[in-house]
Amino acid sequence: MKIALTIFLILAFSMAVPQTRAQQAQSAAAATSTPATSPTQKTIEAYLRHLYAFGPNVALVVAPPKPSQVEGLLETNIDLTIDGNKQTVKFYVSKDGRFLFQGELSDMTKDPLAQNLAQIEMKDSPSLGDPSAAVTLVEYSDFECPVCRKLHDALREMLPTYTGKVRVVFKDFPIEQLHPWARTAALAGRCAYQQDPKTFWKMYDFIYDNQEIISASNSWTKMMDYAGQSGLDAEAFKSCMASPEAGAAVNASRANGQLLDVNSTPTVFVNGRRMVGADAHLLEQYINYELAQQKSGTAAQKK
Repeated sequence: MKIALTIFLILAFSMAVPQTRAQQAQSAAAATSTPATSPTQKTIEAYLRHLYAFGPNVALVVAPPKPSQVEGLLETNIDLTIDGNKQTVKFYVSKDGRFLFQGELSDMTKDPLAQNLAQIEMKDSPSLGDPSAAVTLVEYSDFECPVCRKLHDALREMLPTYTGKVRVVFKDFPIEQLHPWARTAALAGRCAYQQDPKTFWKMYDFIYDNQEIISASNSWTKMMDYAGQSGLDAEAFKSCMASPEAGAAVNASRANGQLLDVNSTPTVFVNGRRMVGADAHLLEQYINYELAQQKSGTAAQKK
């Protein structure tokens, strides 16, 4: 299953689809084609099934293409479901149905950082550091993700250097189709935050520091254990973990990430500037750049 999902992510590379080839693929895959409402949808599905040898056990659904922000291009979401595990990726297709590609469209007349900041929902999210800090780092993470743990370790080492200058905001983005106990950990973090916002960061450290010994079978017990070690009320925590409110909060956080086209973890926004992964040097570069920009702006205002 993981291999199949990984194969699908190969589609993230730019891809041109000649129309004649797509039509041939459509004929070859007609037997497994999912009913679609337009020839373009059928062509896209048939091409991808032919290219990746997706059989009838794989559900591949192409949403109706709709106008994008670029004239001449349509956009569509493609859903791939294997053994109940679903992956969704946005694609762009030319109006004549000939070219298909996946990538990020940038309108250079607009400030991309301002657009990101306008979409990030930071209200009622765990935060660490001065609310008025010059740099706000928003982390969309999955507690079971190994690369997220690397980011956690990098931040723990890095943040003391930026005391008073950087604020960290945590957003849940559990990828449940790959990480079976990620949602349980997200609920634990959310319940720690609801009971005592400062205690969230103790849970954050406990989970990442012990990631290798947590499993789907023991995750609930481990979360209860870490809650006790963090000084939380056990009964209130247990009740919260099972509550629909905690689940709704995790879902809302993940939905906010999807609004920003987050599809892998960790994804970090440094004053709105996107970084995917746990590259400590790149993260420092972004932070230092923002601090320098604000310093130069302050100096210019004083003249």
